[in-house]
Amino acid sequence: MQIAQAARLIHENAREKGFWDSERNFGEAIALIHSEASEALEAYRESDLTGIGEELADIVIRTLDLAQGLGYDIEEEMIRKMAVNKHRPRMHGKRC
Repeated sequence: MQIAQAARLIHENAREKGFWDSERNFGEAIALIHSEASEALEAYRESDLTGIGEELADIVIRTLDLAQGLGYDIEEEMIRKMAVNKHRPRMHGKRC
């Protein structure tokens, strides 16, 4: 499955489940992505390998849903950003 196809399927499911019945609040949507990242960190701290994978998947699902809902072609955005990153210096010029 391609990323763009996954984004469409994820967003379609989110619409069917009512998550887009009203206009989404961007800040709230970002906070929900952040909460999934926090849950992944908690799973890591608890050595819950299954939980880590599930929470990482939730981050991707929420991100793809938001991007699709806002009309972004996230696959194209990723390709463009990867091209930018390819030409950045090691560690993006930051020290470890």
